Amino acid sequence: MSTQRGYFTADEVRAAEAELFTRVPDGVPMQRAAYGLAKVVAGELRARTGGVAGRAVTLLVGSGDNGGDALWAGSMLRRRGVEVAAVLLNPARAHTKGLAALRKAGGRVRADIGSPDLVVDGIVGISGRGALRPDAAELVAGLRVPIVAADLPSGVDPDTGAVTGPAVRADVTVAFGAYKPVHVLAAPYCGRTELVPIGLRLPGPNLAALEPGSIGADWPIPAAADDKYTQGVTGICAGSASYPGAAVLCTGAAVAATSGMVRYAGTGAADVLARFPEVIATQQVSEVGRVQSWVFGPGAGTDADARNRLVEILATELPVVVDADGLTMLAAEPELVRARTAPTVLTPHAGEFARLTGHEVGPDRVGAVRSLADDWQVTVLLKGRATLVATPGAPVLVNEAGASWAATAGAGDVLSGILGALLAAGRDPAWSAAAAARVHALAANLAAQEGHSVGAPISATPLLEHLRPAIGTLRAFADRVV
Repeated sequence: MSTQRGYFTADEVRAAEAELFTRVPDGVPMQRAAYGLAKVVAGELRARTGGVAGRAVTLLVGSGDNGGDALWAGSMLRRRGVEVAAVLLNPARAHTKGLAALRKAGGRVRADIGSPDLVVDGIVGISGRGALRPDAAELVAGLRVPIVAADLPSGVDPDTGAVTGPAVRADVTVAFGAYKPVHVLAAPYCGRTELVPIGLRLPGPNLAALEPGSIGADWPIPAAADDKYTQGVTGICAGSASYPGAAVLCTGAAVAATSGMVRYAGTGAADVLARFPEVIATQQVSEVGRVQSWVFGPGAGTDADARNRLVEILATELPVVVDADGLTMLAAEPELVRARTAPTVLTPHAGEFARLTGHEVGPDRVGAVRSLADDWQVTVLLKGRATLVATPGAPVLVNEAGASWAATAGAGDVLSGILGALLAAGRDPAWSAAAAARVHALAANLAAQEGHSVGAPISATPLLEHLRPAIGTLRAFADRVV
């Protein structure tokens, strides 16, 4: 079973294509890509209209190979009885052989979109940068039919997923040869992504996503000889008089994420015990007893007492997750973690990232999170719909949530508790962060869908309540794919 899905930059793909061209006859890679694109388009027509023959497709064709892919695919669709027309955005630079093939098959060139059942975006490929040009933007703005993008949605940066102006928002994107960062970093613009293999030999990825089945297979569950201590003891230091709910949510997440035992230290002990009587709760970090990881920060405050607790926890040789108020204190005193040799995981959102680094995340989120991890020599989980996890010397891991249901107050407290439980169980920091993000997102999606056909807004409490069903879903998925 594959454990990761790799995403490859435009430069990496171009290098792999250059190697492929030495092994296969001229034109074969484009034919493979076009055949895959035509197959996906035909499938969309069948699913959306009930048939293929007699349906109408318009190709938006730019210059270069991406336009050639669309033209060749159009010729193949034409042979299946589809009415195909091409709008050439730069006629003088249209792919010569692709255009000839379309015309030979009976396809037409026209100046306007017409009334198609579906549009194929072949405007720009992985060499394109920046927003759509005005003529293309005007055509795209008027579309009211499904769009299938060839390789990537035009106007979206292939490597960063950044959108700086008008861009295609596709219903389906057909990735040629390899997934690119755009397919995960700008998933709302890509829609569903389908991979068409064309024979590329790719290097190890620098950006990857854990496959759901592998997370389920590796999630810590009790074995025959396990007891409450061997399953991982998680320490939580969160919450305050002002934010008692943060203590409850963070601690509850560690309980739900299958820690053998959870120990709580802080001023929210009474609230935690009222909700989770199985937790061992004290007021002071020094009184909490033996733990195998710590989570510090959600709702903990930033006063002198909170700082003393943070310093005490960071002085241990245990893995530590620092979130929320803890990150605010680290922004002022980064030396508190920079000298640590034990695993440290920071979990900022974009605003907290800016406080830690002194600058905004910017359009290149992968580069930004990698830079912070390397600079501070820690693992960094940068929150977002596409959550990124960077560890020095390792590929960046990404989790695309599929929706934004977890963008709600208190959800970050839950994520930190899950992460702490995985670290207590002895899991690797990068894997723990990526796996926690996957389960967290799935729990939010399950909570939103429960009792609703299209989802409904949620709060952190139902997200917490759906953690174990989410873990169970991933484990069941692992059983199916093994």
